[in-house]
Amino acid sequence: MSDADAPKIIIDDDWKAQAQAEKETLAAKAKEAPDAEAGAGPGQIPPPSFEVLLSSFVTQALFALGAIPDPQTGQPMLSLELAKHQIDMLGILETKTQGNLTEEESKLLTGALYELRDRYVQVANASRGA
Repeated sequence: MSDADAPKIIIDDDWKAQAQAEKETLAAKAKEAPDAEAGAGPGQIPPPSFEVLLSSFVTQALFALGAIPDPQTGQPMLSLELAKHQIDMLGILETKTQGNLTEEESKLLTGALYELRDRYVQVANASRGA
């Protein structure tokens, strides 16, 4: 193959500068919003939000209702008093935030309260032998 027949390779030196600029831009964005990636992986704490707050109350209520086993013993725990307290706390949150939540947040809270109250009644009736 002669030099005239060989494929020509064109080297663009600007791609290195452009790639470096993009890398620097991404690094700057990551420094500006470090919480944006918090909670992205397993074992990391999620960034604070209404959904995380709601999830915390719901998890505690489900734990008290025996739906989530104790991580130390592996056995479910039943404390109707604690479950009622967590559900009542969510009720207060609903009352105090009325008109200040997005439609999605309001639906999440209303749905969580409905489900937890229903489960509470079922568990309470079952524990009384009704």
